[in-house]
Amino acid sequence: MQMSPEERNVLRQRENLRRQTIQRETESALRESGLRLSPQERAQFESRYIQERRKVEQSLRQQVEAERQKELPALIQQLKKEFQIDQPAKSPATKPPESPNSKR
Repeated sequence: MQMSPEERNVLRQRENLRRQTIQRETESALRESGLRLSPQERAQFESRYIQERRKVEQSLRQQVEAERQKELPALIQQLKKEFQIDQPAKSPATKPPESPNSKR
């Protein structure tokens, strides 16, 4: 799939924003932990935090998708009922009335 330069730029901006958000949250987690780490330990902490965060986010996505799949059939049935009520009954044997101009 080819993206226009504008689409690539938007995608790049979103990715940069996501990385910045994760970086801020990683730094916040480190501050909240109260740990005083060496630069090497800090890098390890950040790496593990990001790794574990990905696992949590993946698990949450799976949970949300499972819940969505459970609820969709009921939603479809509800909409089916609503839209069937709004539509007049159509019988295949019933012909639409002919226009007076069609019998020339």
